[in-house]
Amino acid sequence: MEINYDDIAKKILDLDPQVRFAGVANNKGELVAGGQKDDVEKLLVGDEVKMSIHYAIQKRDLYTNLAYKIGNETSSITEYQKVTMITIPINSSELFLVSTEPRADYLKIIDTVRSELGLSGD
Repeated sequence: MEINYDDIAKKILDLDPQVRFAGVANNKGELVAGGQKDDVEKLLVGDEVKMSIHYAIQKRDLYTNLAYKIGNETSSITEYQKVTMITIPINSSELFLVSTEPRADYLKIIDTVRSELGLSGD
């Protein structure tokens, strides 16, 4: 069964009013599904969005180097003053990205994304 990333992104956008953005990026740094809620102020635009995706991929690649010792990354949360960025690896070439207002219930969001993607807890 093929997973529809746009449908999952929409579910995550609707899950919590504090979710600002939900989408999937490939390892080339291209957004292949999802997007931002219409009613929120854009903090990043144009090339800044591409840079943010690039940094998320870079961070995933760094932690992959330690996976043989600490296990595979299941999610990453980075809190900034204005936004919280969540990264969930789907496979070796795709990341599910979510941004929320600060202090959102990101564990609920991560659990929902992982469940929708059919990712196990191990």
